[in-house]
Amino acid sequence: MSCLDCRSRGLLLPSVRLALVLASGGFTSGFVGVVGAKETPLPSGPGIVDARPAEGPYVEVDGKFMAPYIETIPGTDVTFEMIPIPGGEFLLGSPEDEADRSEDEGPQVRVRIAPMWVGRHEVTWAEYQSYMAMYERFKQFEQLAAASPEHAIIGEHVVPVDADGVAVVDAVTCPTPLYDPSFTYSAGESPEQPAVSMTPFAARQYSKWLSGLTGRDYRLPTEAEWEYAARAGTTTSYSFGDEADGLEDYAWFDDNAGYETHPVGKKQPNAWGLHDMLGNVAEWTLDEYAPDQYEQLLGDGVEPVDGARAVRWPTKSYPRAVRGGSWLDTADRLRVAARQASEDDEWKLSDPNAPHSPWWYTEEPATGIGMRVVRPWGGVHAEDRPRVWDAETESIARQVQRRLQEGRGVRGVVDRQLPAAIDAAEKLAQ
Repeated sequence: MSCLDCRSRGLLLPSVRLALVLASGGFTSGFVGVVGAKETPLPSGPGIVDARPAEGPYVEVDGKFMAPYIETIPGTDVTFEMIPIPGGEFLLGSPEDEADRSEDEGPQVRVRIAPMWVGRHEVTWAEYQSYMAMYERFKQFEQLAAASPEHAIIGEHVVPVDADGVAVVDAVTCPTPLYDPSFTYSAGESPEQPAVSMTPFAARQYSKWLSGLTGRDYRLPTEAEWEYAARAGTTTSYSFGDEADGLEDYAWFDDNAGYETHPVGKKQPNAWGLHDMLGNVAEWTLDEYAPDQYEQLLGDGVEPVDGARAVRWPTKSYPRAVRGGSWLDTADRLRVAARQASEDDEWKLSDPNAPHSPWWYTEEPATGIGMRVVRPWGGVHAEDRPRVWDAETESIARQVQRRLQEGRGVRGVVDRQLPAAIDAAEKLAQ
């Protein structure tokens, strides 16, 4: 199939040094960029090969080849798969004549997106509970380091604090156990189910933990990156066309979900091999939600907008941009351009904690919101790491700090030696 054939089927092909080669499953892209894009050395590691893969999808970038890969979370047997996505340009938002369109989906603006790997499906409970397990581990580290200071590898993962209890080194915080998981996990928490109910702060900390463990930069997608990946080159209401008649083949939503989430990856993927971009659970992005965001992007009169500039960094606790729709939503809310704004107080009404947990929500629709990780080709630039991975606003940072000072939270240092520190702690505990 030629690129001309792709255009006739409604695909929007990226325009700058990008060729779509469906016959061999390959893409060529000249983009090197990330959030806060700057020139970076060519990356290496899983998913990057020197020779063109003989089979399967790939993306060629500056003489290297991005390929799918399976990541094993260090210290566990839990795996997830990352799919290469080509860089290119697309129209963010929906046209004025799209059925069921909301005003916050326009005006359309052309955005340039850099190459990235995207999770084949949403983060599962198997993945997220590996992170949740760090709560008990970090508590154990603190106790063992105090009792056995000679065990250096354990002490190196305990976060020192100043007289005010403020961490003096960078750290990852872990979510506290839920007071009533049977309610918040009402749709199930089996390993293949998508994880839900985490706050944007918790989602960011998960990606920071994962990045520290693996030595590779994982993060949430920006709102523009999410829509680009979900469209997979198309310009229609859904990634498979304009009509919702075929939605049941691609998504779990209110008509077929039975009021619960479902194991990931069971529905058909989009053209780029991504499952559950629409439905099952909606997904967090990095962006603060603003109904006039696209109008503001057009304000400078410059198109295409660089993807690094398109992100709206949060300046307040909420609302945040949620995309994709969930098992709770009707078909029209699963359109690729549909946007959702988060709440905070209303989504924590059943939380008995004072202040409310910075890690968990308790109400619908948050029980239908999860996340998906991306890995940018150029990594995450050093200056962007705090706003990609940590508390996005001062108010959230204060909430977290208060919980930690009250002993209702824990933090630790996460690096590639963490599994060895956990093994050492296990031996000491025997």
